[in-house]
Amino acid sequence: MPDSPTRPYPRPQSPHPRRRLPSLTPSAAAAPPFRSAFDAAPLAMAVLDDQGVVVSANDTFGALLGTPPGELTGRVAADLVDLTSDGRTRQAYGEVLRGRQARLRCTRRLKHADGRSMWVQVTVAPLPPERPAPHLHPDRDTAAALPPGTRSGSGRPSPGVLLSVADVSARRELQARLRHVRLHDPVTRLPNRTMFLERLSLALRTESAPSGGTGTSGRVGLCYLDLDGFKAVNDTLGHHVGDRLLAAVARRLTGCADRAAAGRAGAPLVARLGGDEFALLVEGSTGTEQLADLAESVLCALQEPFEIAGRKLSVSASIGVVERQAAGTSATALMQAADTTLYWAKADGGARWTLFDPERNAHRMTRQALVSTLRAAVERGEFTLEYQPLVGMEDGRLRGVEALVRWRHPQFGVLTPNRFITLAEEDGSIVPLGRWVLATACRQARAWQLAHPDEPPIFVSVNVAVRQVWDSDLVADVAEVLAETQLAPQLLQLELTESAVMGSAGRPLQALRALSDMGVRIAIDDFGTGYSNLAYLSRLPVSALKLDGSFVRGFQQLAGAAQPPSPADEVIVEAMIQLAHRLGLTVTAECVETSDQASRLRRIGCDTGQGWLYSRPVSPDRISELLDGHACGRR
Repeated sequence: MPDSPTRPYPRPQSPHPRRRLPSLTPSAAAAPPFRSAFDAAPLAMAVLDDQGVVVSANDTFGALLGTPPGELTGRVAADLVDLTSDGRTRQAYGEVLRGRQARLRCTRRLKHADGRSMWVQVTVAPLPPERPAPHLHPDRDTAAALPPGTRSGSGRPSPGVLLSVADVSARRELQARLRHVRLHDPVTRLPNRTMFLERLSLALRTESAPSGGTGTSGRVGLCYLDLDGFKAVNDTLGHHVGDRLLAAVARRLTGCADRAAAGRAGAPLVARLGGDEFALLVEGSTGTEQLADLAESVLCALQEPFEIAGRKLSVSASIGVVERQAAGTSATALMQAADTTLYWAKADGGARWTLFDPERNAHRMTRQALVSTLRAAVERGEFTLEYQPLVGMEDGRLRGVEALVRWRHPQFGVLTPNRFITLAEEDGSIVPLGRWVLATACRQARAWQLAHPDEPPIFVSVNVAVRQVWDSDLVADVAEVLAETQLAPQLLQLELTESAVMGSAGRPLQALRALSDMGVRIAIDDFGTGYSNLAYLSRLPVSALKLDGSFVRGFQQLAGAAQPPSPADEVIVEAMIQLAHRLGLTVTAECVETSDQASRLRRIGCDTGQGWLYSRPVSPDRISELLDGHACGRR
């Protein structure tokens, strides 16, 4: 019979009469030795002809299917072990029958005659041609030992195809149990991080599919939560109590998920990601409102104290909420966004949920990009200095300059100190950056002095962070720079913030005293915004105060007000200036922008001024021009 164009192998019409084919056993005298092994084998086996029909089956095969072996003869093997349910297996099976493929192995789920299901591994492979025994006639006797219809390519009978079936139900059950153990947390019985990420990846693929699925919205949502103060429970009551608390929290989270499923396709997946971190995954979410409601319900569920080991324990949670289109995102990106948002919730005080904000995240990413390149930027020479004049209030002459560092970032352009100085202090790169600023500023001050020998030399003021005092030998650095540049110590002023100087003790105070003894000027920057402990000034080696710009801006506001100006700000500033002068300190006013401000500061005795009235921060060449002109021009 020729092959059907729609089937890979010929198949008898169903229903069809069973073909009563002769047994493999021809006669007792001529029985091949493999027949006994075939019948007694513990592995279920059947011999098929080249059309896929059972020629002979052993007892184990009949027991596996719950059918007497004799009744299996003449049956279509593909029907017995489900080899046609999918096209790929059906095609491979046909290739084996035709002799074009060496083997087919697949796993199938079958049903026993008694109704129970089982998993089996099916193997189909051609039997190799048998050599006839020496005492047998090679054509007549071998043909008698083989079923009719099996032919070899040489015209001699061939042994056909061997079908073997192994019951792997126990192995599959063990694998399922092991997979469950691998994918579930032993403390809470919830899915663990591995399973959660598998489900998240699957959800993203499903929701991103062009056609979508029934009930899908193309969106996913995630609540990523961390218990506030859980470490204290572990540390004080022990891990056994902590584990029981985690299990209790898991039950409440599961309850929240079940309640959220009311009227929806399915409940959110609740997982423990490790430690005291949990996540709730919402597939096919309807928007941020759904996720916000879920996060709010979690916070409410955790408010009620937990009864653990005879104690009442209270915990709260910080929750990061992310909801977005599935298309265009990945599991990694979603988890990073959730982790970032959870950090925001923690930073904002905890016991709250926070929604992911793309703009806030962009700022964080920019911040991270700056942090990761700060130290290398110093080595690459990406920083430069500008100088803002400090002008005498009485005569308008240039007395000094403040060195202000700028970062010429290759991606973000020119950055002012408020964008990166705090970051540099956090990661320690402020130390090499501070050394560079100090050396560059002193070198420039010496260059101005040499270029204008007939003018009184101006001093240069350099900002110093507290971490520079703690993490480096600032005294040694200053001494080395002054020796290298040959700048007189009195022409260098170091500025520290009020909060950094006030209350200084130990190493910082010793460093300040050593620098003062060396002849270096010490100034307190932004004075009036911190502790304002004026009495403490007498015990510090300080030579100058820089009044915070808020006082001077107050002058401007009063001058422009409709009501007569209140003298309060002026009285306070005048008192500070008088006290500073009694202590032998000079006073510089920051943020001087108008002539009226300058006049009032001059009237109450301020020594120097700094601000846009005189000049913005400028290049070294512009300072040279100001020195040539003897005084700073007013805007």
